[in-house]
Amino acid sequence: MTQANHITQELYAIGIDLGGTRIKGIAIHPGGEVLEQVYTATSDGAGQPWKEAVRDTVAQLAQGLAGKKWVVGISAPGIPNEANTAISYMPGRLLGLEGFVWGDFLGHPTYVANDAIAAMAAEALFGEARDMDHAILLTLGTGVGGAILVNGQLYQGAFQKAGHLGHISVDHAGEPDICNLPGSLEDAIGNCSISKRSLGHYQFTHELLAHYQQGDPFATWLWLDSVRKLAISIAGLANVLSPRKVILSGGITDAGDDLFTPLQKFLSLYEWRAGGNSVILCRAKFGNLSGAIGAASFALMKAEA
Repeated sequence: MTQANHITQELYAIGIDLGGTRIKGIAIHPGGEVLEQVYTATSDGAGQPWKEAVRDTVAQLAQGLAGKKWVVGISAPGIPNEANTAISYMPGRLLGLEGFVWGDFLGHPTYVANDAIAAMAAEALFGEARDMDHAILLTLGTGVGGAILVNGQLYQGAFQKAGHLGHISVDHAGEPDICNLPGSLEDAIGNCSISKRSLGHYQFTHELLAHYQQGDPFATWLWLDSVRKLAISIAGLANVLSPRKVILSGGITDAGDDLFTPLQKFLSLYEWRAGGNSVILCRAKFGNLSGAIGAASFALMKAEA
């Protein structure tokens, strides 16, 4: 793959963010400008119709690209195959997704990426990682995902599993997470575990934050403990991967300064800053369109390879 942050062809792209409830579709200019957006219900569980909904979305967006050269990218949960033509492993959701080759179905060149990898593709081409050789991205939401940029290239690793940064341990004595890892970062800060971490006091992270902002002692302890574990994880990842930037995305970043201010403080305690060098911590450029823009960006990068 060529450098991830440089596209030389006059190539347009359609990006599809395939979620359990909604399909987000966009068409983008080679320079990253969003030309059109389409939203469609996924209807997960209904069988073939959700695949047809993807095809209809692509067809609708393609009408605006008549006479232009374009490719399709699909961002989806799960682990893609080696060729990035299908999701190989995604049990329990989107029945029929595993092993489904989208290019054959759509009749057009199509590249499939894990949703966090796609988010990094968007940042590498058009966002916070543009012109960066080394960066990592962490998605902080229901769970914790991630992606890695090395030497300007997206790193997917053997078995296409690289980037599952939420599944590193911050507590070896903690309970196993969904990947059987004890005390994972995902369980330390992801919304998936907030009820358990808070002993049933909170069902959503935004409820915890509201009480933290009011100075509630329990909420303050719980939130800062989660942020401290995030800082420890970032410091550890920085030792292994030595990124120039750490980009945070996902709904939990809506906390703004309530996240970034204590995170910077904790990071100053734990990060090994050899030679005075430290990572740049920032919020991702793209919000709820990161999956769709990322899918399109990933397709552009693969087409250039």
